[in-house]
Amino acid sequence: MGIFGRKKSAAPEQRRGRHAAPEPDEIEDDYDDSGDYEPEDLPDGAEGPYDLEHAPEDEIARIDLGSVRVPVPDGSQVQVEMDPSSGGVRAVHVVTEQGQVTVSAYAAPKSGGLWNEVAKELADQLKNDGAQVASGRGEWGTELSAIVGEVALRFVGVDGPRWMLRGVIAGPQSQSAAAPGVLREIVRHTIVDRGDSPMPVRTPLTITLPDAVAEHIAAQQAQQ
Repeated sequence: MGIFGRKKSAAPEQRRGRHAAPEPDEIEDDYDDSGDYEPEDLPDGAEGPYDLEHAPEDEIARIDLGSVRVPVPDGSQVQVEMDPSSGGVRAVHVVTEQGQVTVSAYAAPKSGGLWNEVAKELADQLKNDGAQVASGRGEWGTELSAIVGEVALRFVGVDGPRWMLRGVIAGPQSQSAAAPGVLREIVRHTIVDRGDSPMPVRTPLTITLPDAVAEHIAAQQAQQ
């Protein structure tokens, strides 16, 4: 697992990621939400992300953030983005050579389908901000790509049992060919702990930091 760092709140463009642009043969010229994602649409042999109840026992290194357990590839770093207004954790990023990966989980309806709604809204928002946006169909359904200035973004989403997982990788356009694969691999091996408590749809699942990370950040704050 990489070095733990602390990241200040980013500008809106940076928070969307620096993810790589999609390969031309995977991405269409405009957003298309005509096909609804259903679990049975997954290709044969597709695995993950996992609900905690069905999580595999393996040797993959993951950082336990309470609601999600996110893989940390060799050579990558973990950055914690703090919310200056509340003092809490805004997001946790896995920084790889291909870009910064952020995985977030949200409460979702039992019927599923939340990612299609979110993807459409996200595509509209990015376009309104002047980004070049394209969509395509990937391993779990709709994938979005966007170019914001010099930053390339790729978004994937997965509808699980009462949760939705969203992953984004943000990086330089020079890494756009390799970045989507890095993102998919991290999302594929993520474990989601939704919990049993009822909560409104789209509520972000709570992020908690491991003791070692929390202590490291507290020590950094004390020195400032």
